Amino acid sequence: MDFKHEIVLPNEDLPFRMFLFEGYKGNYKVIKHWHRSIEIFLVLEGKIDFYINATFFPLEKNQFTLVNSNEIHSVVVPNPNITIVLQIPIKTFEAYWEEDQYIGFRRSNPKQDNKIVDLISKMWRIYEEKKYGYELIVKSHFYELLHILITGYKENNLDKEVLRQNKNLNRLSKITEYIKENYNQEISLESVAETFGFSPTYLSKLFKIYGKVNYKAYLQNIRVEYGYRELVNTDLYISDIAMNHGFPNSKAFSKEFKKRYGYPPSEYRKKLKLKEITRK
Repeated sequence: MDFKHEIVLPNEDLPFRMFLFEGYKGNYKVIKHWHRSIEIFLVLEGKIDFYINATFFPLEKNQFTLVNSNEIHSVVVPNPNITIVLQIPIKTFEAYWEEDQYIGFRRSNPKQDNKIVDLISKMWRIYEEKKYGYELIVKSHFYELLHILITGYKENNLDKEVLRQNKNLNRLSKITEYIKENYNQEISLESVAETFGFSPTYLSKLFKIYGKVNYKAYLQNIRVEYGYRELVNTDLYISDIAMNHGFPNSKAFSKEFKKRYGYPPSEYRKKLKLKEITRK
């Protein structure tokens, strides 16, 4: 199984991050990953397939799921959709933390779910319009959302295993952030281990036990992800994209790309362009 660590940054004009899910065109996958922030995915149109710790959560119009800090999750998006993603820094809940700077939320509260959908929908609509003073209205809805989460969704009796997993993934996150910053360089398991003062054997075990992935698979997935973005947003040659993102040649890039997206990069690009022409 393949995992990566994601770094979440807030919008410049808001104390959280809110954006349109980048897989809105469909035919898109987000590999299994984790991050410190609390995350909410709300589908406004279409549907997406969401997985949290191997549990399947199919989401359709006006449905959402909540991802706790350091929960491993992934998304499969076969068709076009409109999905709003809200990412709340864990520090926002500092006054309500449990052990080890952690807070957990239930994924559903039938009495409050409709209110969550309504609030996030309003926040997105107001944020898109950006009328004078929009930040104040969006923030007011955001703090109302936080109050609902704290009073209606917060878990008060946290499982010890959840806390242990959180602690270990926090430790691993420092390493994966470093890898993400240097993924396009020659960055071996041995060099990373030396940087953090570990033995290669210990670092390898750290990835396998707590990240559920080996080091090489983790690194290759980051490279493929960034290669994908350049493939669909530029007209660069496949060989140039491969070299830009740490692959020795286009053959190596194509092999890893096909594992994830089902097609070689050249064929995948042709299919995307054909879809664009058909829509026009």
